[in-house]
Amino acid sequence: MSTGELLSIEPLELKFALELKKQISCSLQVSNKTENHVAFKVKTTNPKKYCVRPNTGIVLPRSTCDIIVTMQAQKEAPSDLQCKDKFLLQSVVASPGATPKDITPDMFTKEEGRVVEECKLRVLYVSPPRPPSPVAEGSDEGSSPKTTAMENGNLNGSEVTRMFVDSHENSPEVRSLISKLTEEKSAAIQQGSKLRQELLLLRRDSNKSGGGVSIMFIIVIGLLGAVLGYLMKRT
Repeated sequence: MSTGELLSIEPLELKFALELKKQISCSLQVSNKTENHVAFKVKTTNPKKYCVRPNTGIVLPRSTCDIIVTMQAQKEAPSDLQCKDKFLLQSVVASPGATPKDITPDMFTKEEGRVVEECKLRVLYVSPPRPPSPVAEGSDEGSSPKTTAMENGNLNGSEVTRMFVDSHENSPEVRSLISKLTEEKSAAIQQGSKLRQELLLLRRDSNKSGGGVSIMFIIVIGLLGAVLGYLMKRT
């Protein structure tokens, strides 16, 4: 902040978040520290590049004024992000009740008995802020897709088993259990196939003899249903 006798100026550096092909603005605030009307004027070393609103004005006693500086859209950026442009803000005591229409260039000419304060302002380029990473609506930070799916009840038994095996596949106990279940499944499939063959033979014998359904036939059907039910549960 400038600590002149007439105006305090903040900030003393004009920072532009440089984005190519886009106008960028920053603001200054000047505060009148006196009981007088103070006139100000803003100059720049590159007037075609910047637009200052207002570039002249009157700051009432003990009041503030905002100045907007807009940089025109740039086609390319300097490799080192360094800018040599500068601004100069001049201020001088004006007549009581003066308005911006009363400001003339002669007011800022340094003559005997007239105090013209000057404050130099630097221009800095800064990188534009990065946009936040998109987060799915309703998702909790740090939760994994597997955890969310389990909490929502969207996983079936096979998926849960696969997730468990994937996370514990290097455990000897898990490998042993998988081997045992595989052997039991294979034996049950063989037994089921054998029972189906016996059932076909019984059907043929029953058709040839013309008799009703035997007790053995009913027992075989029951055993076959039990084995198939066992297979469905284990798989």
